[in-house]
Amino acid sequence: MVTIIGSYSVTPKEETPNGVLWLAENDQVPRWSHQSILYIYKPKHSESEDDFNVFVERMRESLSHILVPYYPLAGRLNWIQGGRLKLDCNAKGAMLLEAQSNKSMAEYGDFSPSQPIKELIPTVDYSRPIEELPLLLAQITRFQQLQEGIAIGIAWSHPICDGLAAIHFINSWAKVTRGNKLEANEIPILDRTLLKPSHPLSQPRFDHREYKPLPLILGRSDTIEEQKKKTSFVQLKLTSMQVQKLKKNANNNDFQSEKPYTRFEAIGAHLWRCACKARELHKNQPTVFKTVVDIRKKMNPPLPQNYFGNALAGTVSPTCYVGEIVAKPLSYAAKNIREAVKMINDEYIRSQIDFYAGEEHMDRIRVPYLEKGEHRADILFSGNPNLRVTSWMGMPVYEADFGWGRLVHFGQGALSPFDVGFVALSPDMDGSILVFMHFQEAHMQNFIKFFWEDI
Repeated sequence: MVTIIGSYSVTPKEETPNGVLWLAENDQVPRWSHQSILYIYKPKHSESEDDFNVFVERMRESLSHILVPYYPLAGRLNWIQGGRLKLDCNAKGAMLLEAQSNKSMAEYGDFSPSQPIKELIPTVDYSRPIEELPLLLAQITRFQQLQEGIAIGIAWSHPICDGLAAIHFINSWAKVTRGNKLEANEIPILDRTLLKPSHPLSQPRFDHREYKPLPLILGRSDTIEEQKKKTSFVQLKLTSMQVQKLKKNANNNDFQSEKPYTRFEAIGAHLWRCACKARELHKNQPTVFKTVVDIRKKMNPPLPQNYFGNALAGTVSPTCYVGEIVAKPLSYAAKNIREAVKMINDEYIRSQIDFYAGEEHMDRIRVPYLEKGEHRADILFSGNPNLRVTSWMGMPVYEADFGWGRLVHFGQGALSPFDVGFVALSPDMDGSILVFMHFQEAHMQNFIKFFWEDI
């Protein structure tokens, strides 16, 4: 059990711009709720209760400083016409929680997303009006014995920024907490008009299958039955040698590309194949692979790397058949993943933005926030028989040193209700890769079995 022993509303240290900050169409598409991540630290030396109290106060102070350049995180969202959102920069502040767990660090196991882990993440009360919800919440939890370490759970509102931007914010906050100043290239770029639609609005130049219904299980008319199924979580670690073996398998057969397949394409192909095998679907079952691509370097001119917002483009592979994914060489799945990723260029991105802007009601394409137990036939469901996998390998997640040294665990704070995988670098920084897999409980053991058998 975790007890909240302090709750602080933290506002920017200095006066910040007031008024509405326009949200790009890319900011309107994500689920309007919060994303969450968890950091675990062990002390570098013996820590006393007084040291911890000083640390919490330092976190409060540094948060108030970092909210000056990152002032949108201190604002609030409001609904406007067409199911869209606006951001009021009103400096109402972020929420910082101080907590105490009555459990030892060992009792949390490997910190996989679960009910006990949710206690280490700030809770957002979605029964309140959206204009009252903080966009940033952080919780500092000390374990039963302070000498074991601490947990820092962070939740941020997805319409404000994507994962990469959130990680840059957290790393900047950590840097300020250590007493350092941000460099010029670390100051966030807040101008969302860099992603404005064409004027006058033009018709999308592409079909944008990524926002159309994906293949259904044969004989089904919707995804409701699949939405009802429970998911579970597993973290799987690929050694550097295993990663190289997957890359070699993907690049050493009939569906070679002019350029070698990347780690993500090879690992994604492996996960897609394992999912197809584990689900035991008919060989004529259509299936697609869905992912998102960071567009900062894909645009012309490129977006600044410190662009603070949502700079992601969804994409989907050509439709394949389960029998093909399972029976053909790994390069076949990798080739289809590459086709999805390769599609994302400046022209496609701008067409996608115009596609968003042309939607009269954003809820038709927005990733939905579903209440517990709620299921909807009209949502863009990317689970069985399809698979969504996202790469986090480009995110500097292990640079968040708040003064407790290098973190010993980085992970997700919540279990996904749908099948989805995330691929990240290992904290060992030795070329090994972590796969965070959320998968239907009924098929998880099969998935793990094929994951190791096929390497």
